[in-house]
Amino acid sequence: MKADHFAALLESTHQALEHAQGKRELRTTTLPRPPQAMGPEEVRMLRERVNASQAVFAHFLNVSTKLVQAWESDRRRPEGAALRLLELGAANPRIVFRGLPVHTVEKPVHAKRPRAAAAGDASKKVAAKRRSSKRGA
Repeated sequence: MKADHFAALLESTHQALEHAQGKRELRTTTLPRPPQAMGPEEVRMLRERVNASQAVFAHFLNVSTKLVQAWESDRRRPEGAALRLLELGAANPRIVFRGLPVHTVEKPVHAKRPRAAAAGDASKKVAAKRRSSKRGA
């Protein structure tokens, strides 16, 4: 065994002995408990509580709309950081759901012809083709 490894091992042994004799206090860290699992109904109720659509809710949580839909239809369960954020949002929605700006995207409006007119135009074209093919035959 190398001298530096032996010295480190000996020092650790001395520290353990001091702790056992009450001469040394070890540093302890208290970790928060893992978040409780959240079911589809709880996710939906939280989303409705903050009056958000699935898309806006997903934006606030930085997840996809499809994932929020999967949570609410019980195809998937929230986990990891998203579950912790949902837990924080349930405890204090103003922190999680009110602090981020919501970006609105305007969609261009296209003029549409009524379906009946479009269908009529198509049938006129078919009839004209038939007439022209009969003349050529």
